[in-house]
Amino acid sequence: MNMKKTPFLRVMVFCLLACAAQLQAQQIFANDAEWKETDAPPPPAFDLNKLILFDVPTSMSLVYGVDPATVSISKSDSLVRYVVVATSASGVRNVMYEALRCSTGEFKTYARYLPNGKWSLVSNPQWRSVFDHMPSKHPLLLAKAGACDHAAPAGSVAELVNKLKNPPRFLDQ
Repeated sequence: MNMKKTPFLRVMVFCLLACAAQLQAQQIFANDAEWKETDAPPPPAFDLNKLILFDVPTSMSLVYGVDPATVSISKSDSLVRYVVVATSASGVRNVMYEALRCSTGEFKTYARYLPNGKWSLVSNPQWRSVFDHMPSKHPLLLAKAGACDHAAPAGSVAELVNKLKNPPRFLDQ
């Protein structure tokens, strides 16, 4: 190959790759601008006896579980909705109805379960990053445990439940 043409070819390849990356980014953000959340269904009933616990660091003082009967994956907006139960060592429970948006790494709390057995809807639920500095990282941990497959929701509720029931084990554990 002619040595004088090599730098030109490199520049052209670089420019083509940069243009392709820019086009892909525009398509992703265009799709995101068109995204619309469907109305969340009312909080589902849950059963404390059917919770599937998911792995959290031992440094966390709470144990987290999801009742598989409360899990849904919406095809229209790609949200994973679920009821999560956080239980302290003393037995105190916090129960929340939430959603994960895997494509953006965000979660939203729709409602909290009260001691009187009723749900209290969050007045203006907002999307928050699963990576924010919060006391609880349970949405991120649930996403990693199987609710999300990278930037997409799990393929099905059955697949998600299977991943929660059979978490991968690594050699260092």
